[in-house]
Amino acid sequence: MAEETAVASPSEPVHQFSVFVPNRMGRMYQVVRLLAEREVHVVALSVLDTTDSTILRFLVDDPDRARSLLDEHALPFTENPVVCVEFDYEHQLQEILAALCEAELNLHYIYPFLIRPGSKPALVMSLECPDTAEESFRRHQFRVLYQADISR
Repeated sequence: MAEETAVASPSEPVHQFSVFVPNRMGRMYQVVRLLAEREVHVVALSVLDTTDSTILRFLVDDPDRARSLLDEHALPFTENPVVCVEFDYEHQLQEILAALCEAELNLHYIYPFLIRPGSKPALVMSLECPDTAEESFRRHQFRVLYQADISR
């Protein structure tokens, strides 16, 4: 019997997973392979390493299945919503950051999508007030992405 994938509602926020692994050779490969074996695709990725541990932050096209796999394999992780914004060209980065400054929002971190087949570039952002950021981006004519926009 085929596994069913829950369809994200059009306005469901994008879910970011942060997986905590020892800073050892091959650990990122093991996590990505685990997801890929169940056809969960990593669409954005950031890695933060320290001497002893690594935090793999990523977005996937099927957060329900990813959550289940991480639990099943006892991988320590957190999950939180992030703001994703699409843009047209490189100079719009300045405009995206200006929209955040205008809204007086602090940016915790930012990283790009790896793939968006047939689509424009996009950024993943962790911000102090996601709702305010989304409003500011819309006022500045940027497209805010939701989970349904990145799910297959």
